[in-house]
Order: sequence, then structure tokens, then C-alpha cells
Amino acid sequence: MNKNEQLQQLRAELALGGGEKKIDSQHAKGKLTARERLKLLFDENSFVELDAFVTSRCTDFGMKPHPGDGVVTGYGRINGRMVYAFAQDFTVSGGSLGEYHAEKIVKVQDYALQNGCPIVCLWDSGGARIQEGVNALYGFGKIFYRNTISSGVIPQISAIMGPCAGGAVYSPAITDFIYMVDKTSYMFITGPDVIKSVTGENVTQEDLGGARSHNAKSGVAHFMAKDDAACIEHIRLLLSYLPSNNAELPPSFAPTDDINRLCPDLDTIVPDNPNKPYDMYAVIRSVVDNGEIVDVQQLYAPNIITCFARMGGKTVGIIANQPKVQAGCLDVNASDKAARFIRRCDAFNIPLVTFVDVPGFLPGTAQEYGGIIRHGAKMLYAYSEATVPKITVVTRKAYGGAYIGMCCRALGADLAFAWPTSEIAVMGAEGAANIIFKNEIAKAEDPEQRRKERIEEYREKFSGPYKAAEMGYIDDVILPSETRVRIINAIDVCAGKRESLPAKKHGNIPL
Repeated sequence: MNKNEQLQQLRAELALGGGEKKIDSQHAKGKLTARERLKLLFDENSFVELDAFVTSRCTDFGMKPHPGDGVVTGYGRINGRMVYAFAQDFTVSGGSLGEYHAEKIVKVQDYALQNGCPIVCLWDSGGARIQEGVNALYGFGKIFYRNTISSGVIPQISAIMGPCAGGAVYSPAITDFIYMVDKTSYMFITGPDVIKSVTGENVTQEDLGGARSHNAKSGVAHFMAKDDAACIEHIRLLLSYLPSNNAELPPSFAPTDDINRLCPDLDTIVPDNPNKPYDMYAVIRSVVDNGEIVDVQQLYAPNIITCFARMGGKTVGIIANQPKVQAGCLDVNASDKAARFIRRCDAFNIPLVTFVDVPGFLPGTAQEYGGIIRHGAKMLYAYSEATVPKITVVTRKAYGGAYIGMCCRALGADLAFAWPTSEIAVMGAEGAANIIFKNEIAKAEDPEQRRKERIEEYREKFSGPYKAAEMGYIDDVILPSETRVRIINAIDVCAGKRESLPAKKHGNIPL
């Protein structure tokens, strides 16, 4: 066997990871192997592996050397753009993280940051390699540090494609997006057995840390996929909306939907009854290119919508109240969801489009004790700090502090529009009239009739969009059918926006 043949044989052995039996076991669980995942992720024949021959050094407690040390790392092209990635190999020592496993990950993290490329992190691991002790823990620390330094500079996408437990969960938590695969992935700090022994609680692995739990309950994850292939396909789609780094604009495409298209269905979408809900998704899909969106955290805090879309071929980030859920009120979870999305868009030069139909912050002791003041302030902070173009459209209710929190002109909206159905006021007409005319109504011969008269008087004078427009707080009152055209025009006119914040180390967001 000559040297070239020897190299080919070594590579073939490395490609088998932990061997055929371990690969078959992985497939039996409905999971792909690390290399199969990377093959799907990258454009055909573009992936270049790094450090394939790195081998673990630990021999304590009967440990044997692991070729590749349980992780595949490298770079390649996704939709023609350079991206770095690593994929933990569960067939090799359960994908456990040891010293050199971590060093391989750290190297591609450093390369991605230095070269201004996104990084995709595919997690599938039993956790820290216990036999390597503090070396494994130190490796996690180095990974977390680089996640943090890279935050806001390059997009970081994590996919949980198997177990991810203990300290390992904090790397995905720092990254920009987390994917999970239904029924085959889970993440938690402490597992069901530990919880039972410490607190006495009985909980299954799936209920504790499964994809649905983290997408719908905790809000830790942003997307849920049915299987590995669907997860990877969606990652490729998401990357098409993001720039490679914070010094670039997001990819722009030739419009495939008429930029002058009107949306006549929107002229009648808001019900005459102000208390009747409608679907804000219908509004969003009507105005964006081809009705296509990438819904972020769809199952979490559904009273607010956060999604990516294209308008005129350009990426936009959309934040919108959802009247169908809790009347579109802002609460603790919705505020957190929106604030993180706003900051993510601002970091990567994605214009913000906000649709407002909000009656207020959700009342109640649970919200107050849960810190709605602090959490709501995150939205105010995020919008105020964002320097990307900000376009706001009020569709119906815009009351009180929640109106401010949904990016009014005072928070830096570059252009603010309102539909004729909008109601911009401190509070609803009923509540306002009950306070302002309380004594008068009480003394009237027919209190209920007088109350109705005063409610209508207040509504006519203050609740419509025209008072705000008179004061310059709304740039224009527009027909709903014109919304798509006006937003695209607004994004174009704001494309050259240049705004700098005062010099500082960093702000102190109310976390």
C-alpha cells in the first residue's frame, strides 16, 4: 500500500466514526450521523473538514484514543456563502466533550469570527467527558467565551439533534437561534433522575427538556423540526435572510412579487366591533413578498409575532401584536420574545417593521410579581437602542404604555403610519370616559345613556388616528390596501440611514 492509498484508507476509517454498529444504532433512533448532517447542510461537495486526525489523549479509567475525538469540524458554502460548522458525533464515545474535542470547536469558532462567517453548531452529546474531569469543563468555558465575543458580530445557529445536558446547554443559549428536533432532542440542566432525587418531582425526559417544551413553555428554543433533514433544510433557509456578519447587509434578491401590489383584502380585515379579534398573520402574509415568512418562536408567547420576511426582495424583521391571543396584550414572555428579536435584527442590519394592535400590558398580580415592569422595559430599551430603519403601522388599538412600547415615534420610529381604524390614546374610550366623566355620569338622570354619549364623544375626539396625525406623531393615515407599497417605499427611503449611539462600553439593559 503506497502513501496515497494509506491516506485514503485512514480517511475511510475516520468517516465511519464509532463503527457500523454505532451508526446503525443512530439511525434506529431516527437520527442522522454527524457527517450525514453536514452533507445535507452544505452545498454539494463544498464541505472541507478540519482536524480530522486529531485524537483524544486521555487514557485514565480505561479510556482509549478517539480518532476525531467525537466531533466533525470544518467549513463550506451554504447557498453559495462561506459558513463554518461543527457536528458532534454521538457514535464516538457518545459525542462527549473532552479537551481536544473542545479545541476543535474553538478553532472553527475563531476562524468564523476572524473571517466574518456564520457558524452552525450541531449538538448531539452525552455531555462533558467525565474521565477528563476539569479539562472538559475548561473546554466548555472556552466555547462559551467565544459564543459571547462573537454575539452580534456573526450569526450563530445551534441545532439540538440529540441530548444536550448540563453545562453544555449554555453554548446554544448564548447563540442567536436554537433549533430542536421533535422526539429525538432534549436539553436540560439536570435530568429527570436528579430532579426526582432532589425535589421528589416525577417528570419524563420529553416533558422536561423536549423540543415542544422548550418551544412552547420555556422559550429557550426558536424552531421545532420534525426530523434531522427538515431541521437542516430550515437552517439553510434561515441563513438566506441573514448577512454573513454585522458589517454587511442581509442578502437582497430581485423581487418576485410586484412592489406596487395593493392588498384590497386588508381594507375590510379589521372588524367593526373593536373587541372582536382578527388574525394578524393574515395582515403580515398579505403585505410581504409571496406571503412567505420565517416565524421565530411561533409556539412561545403567541400574543406577539416575530418573523423574518422579504419586502421588495429585502429582508425585514416583523414584530406584531396578535389580537387572536390575549387580545394582543403585552406580557412578560411577549416582551422578552420581542426584545431579543429586535436586538437580533438591529445587530445584523435588518430593518424593523412593527404592526400595532395592543390594548395594553396584561394586568394581574401574576404579571406584576413576574416583573412585567422590568420585562416590558426590555422592549422599550431594545427599540430605543436600535439604529436600523424602523417602520411602524398602527392597525387598530394603540393604548397607553403599550403603544409606546410598540415603537412609536418617540422611541425612534423613522416613519409611522396608521390605518383609519386605528385608536391611539392613553386608554380605550370606555375606560377614559368612566374616569373623566365619573361624577357627571353618576348625577345624570339616565347614567347609562350619558355614559354612552361621553364614550362616543371621547372616541370621536381622541381615539382615532387624526389627533396623533395633527401632532405629527403619525406621518400619514393610509388605506390598509396601500400598506405593502408604503412600507417598501419607507424601507427604500431609509436605506441610507446613519445613526450612532453615544460612545460607551455598553448599555445596562434591564435583564
